[in-house]
Amino acid sequence: MDPETALPAQSAGVTLVTLMTTDAWNRTREGVTRLWHRTQPHRAETVAAELAATREDALAAGEADDQETLGELHTEWQGRLRRLLAARPGAAAELRGLLEELDPGGATGPAVTQYASASGHARIYQAGRDQHNAQR
Repeated sequence: MDPETALPAQSAGVTLVTLMTTDAWNRTREGVTRLWHRTQPHRAETVAAELAATREDALAAGEADDQETLGELHTEWQGRLRRLLAARPGAAAELRGLLEELDPGGATGPAVTQYASASGHARIYQAGRDQHNAQR
């Protein structure tokens, strides 16, 4: 899968699990279930059950300040979303729209996506914010 398809799944996995532990839970569950109904209807009910189970795990991990479990949950949903986008690449735009609807200002944290490709003697400098390079 190309990076431009995989990256939305990566950030969406983190955002989705984070939103599960907020007041946006019901909207999150409904939106993700709708996405699966449209793209893989035979999996929608299973995904709805997985969302509920993940929410319970995320709430427990949050109360215990268990960052390792939260990281595992993020990775699980990144994988699910990556597989969905691999099977239905056209769903990437819908996923981005859903996340924007659920988390309009990026309240769960800024999403920084960078991709670069160089060849020969080229140099690439990337930064998520300020960058100072004294090299001449």
